[in-house]
Amino acid sequence: MTNFNKKEPYNDLPALPPAVNLETKKTLNKVISSSRALAQLDGAISNLPNPSLFLDSIHLLEARASSEIENIITTNDELYKSIVADKINEDPATKEVISYKKALWSGLENLKNKPFITTNQCIEIVQCIKQNTSGIRKTPGTKLTNHRQEVIYTPPCCEDIIRKKLKDLENFINGESKLDPLIKMALMHYQFEAIHPFYDGNGRTGRILLLLYLKKEKLLNTPAIFLSEYIINNRTEYYRKLRNVTEKNSWEDWVLFMLDMIEVTATKGLEKLDKIIKLMNSFAEEVKSTLPKVYSKELIEILFRLPYTKRKYLIDAKLGTLKTVGNYLIELELSGFLKSTKVGKEKLYLNYRLMEVLEQ
Repeated sequence: MTNFNKKEPYNDLPALPPAVNLETKKTLNKVISSSRALAQLDGAISNLPNPSLFLDSIHLLEARASSEIENIITTNDELYKSIVADKINEDPATKEVISYKKALWSGLENLKNKPFITTNQCIEIVQCIKQNTSGIRKTPGTKLTNHRQEVIYTPPCCEDIIRKKLKDLENFINGESKLDPLIKMALMHYQFEAIHPFYDGNGRTGRILLLLYLKKEKLLNTPAIFLSEYIINNRTEYYRKLRNVTEKNSWEDWVLFMLDMIEVTATKGLEKLDKIIKLMNSFAEEVKSTLPKVYSKELIEILFRLPYTKRKYLIDAKLGTLKTVGNYLIELELSGFLKSTKVGKEKLYLNYRLMEVLEQ
């Protein structure tokens, strides 16, 4: 292992893969269970009549959790309102979360045309998150500190060295390897966080790259998974294991942590998806029974795409005139299916039962 001094730029950060045995009995056993959980989630999403139906809601939850790790706090309610309402949102935290979601969508779209993860793509992601033209760090001085303001890590510096390390990482991610893809994913995430190429937004960019990688490797064709929630629940352990790779070469513990993240979040994602589907089916039956003239399959799908909806969404789906769809929403509220709220001059309708499941 190279010499490491936490107060000096880690310009000797080694390229991947590390010269250690990564496929131990423990890691290979964990790969099996993690891969199985991921495959079950992927299969469940693929078997949905409309696999993209819940994506907006799920990606916004991931965006909120990922931003929360960086102490950018907003509520699910505020976030979903902001997405649906025409009113310009002035809350900085909510705007950053929405920008994160846009960066994720953009990255997924780019993968369709170019199935690679590149340095330029990382720059595009961070610029979308931060809504500026920031790029690779060019000047020294970046240091990571703990809550006592003690330096715990100084990433590589400066632009030429950072670009070289990102290029090496790019080659590792996109090149052929005998390593299992999930082990490779764990290595990739450590390396990106250790390079820390940007002044701000590294954590969020790194977590988007995880979702893009799962898509790229066809491990999860529709990346509807809450990885950031696991990191929030295990934040201290996450940062400790990152440091232990750098300081002690503790790769096995790090890989096991990342594999557990995949297994736990895939399992929870499958459970949440199952709850949403069951709720949507029972909701549809109740509406069909109570308001048969209002019911349609298209209407139910609109009410489950996001917790909030409005008349425009129903009009865009050609479910009726402004007056007709307005009456539909009023009847749904009077029958207890929805709750209305005002945002500015606009009336939104909340599928509160869906919101309850999403917040579990």
